[in-house]
Amino acid sequence: MRPEIKYKNTHKFSKKELEELFLSVEWSSGEYPEKLVIAMKNFDTVFSAWDGDELVGLISVMDDGIMNAYIHYLLVKPDYQLKGIGKELVRRVTSHYKDYLRIVVITLNENVKFYEYCGFEKEEGKRALFITELEN
Repeated sequence: MRPEIKYKNTHKFSKKELEELFLSVEWSSGEYPEKLVIAMKNFDTVFSAWDGDELVGLISVMDDGIMNAYIHYLLVKPDYQLKGIGKELVRRVTSHYKDYLRIVVITLNENVKFYEYCGFEKEEGKRALFITELEN
């Protein structure tokens, strides 16, 4: 039987909810639940998926207010993957930002096909650059 998933547009999560969700997909961010709580409050948009009181999925977006939106996190607990939850979270973001010029996502190669399935296209010749260890 398929769970009845409820979707919310909220920035409020407990440390435990975020820790469990992030660690369920083995993301190291889950080791910093206090920071995740603050991060969720600071994102422009956060849609979440719930099975009763259990947080099972989340997508968070930063935007410039008029032209560009950047998907930062999209995660769904393993037991809930392949049930349309991730696609529905992306659909909510694309609907919310329908008047923007672009929605950008930077993803690992293993997730490219999912985003293509959701309508995203790779731009040839472009690569993401980032710093993960900042010097003091």
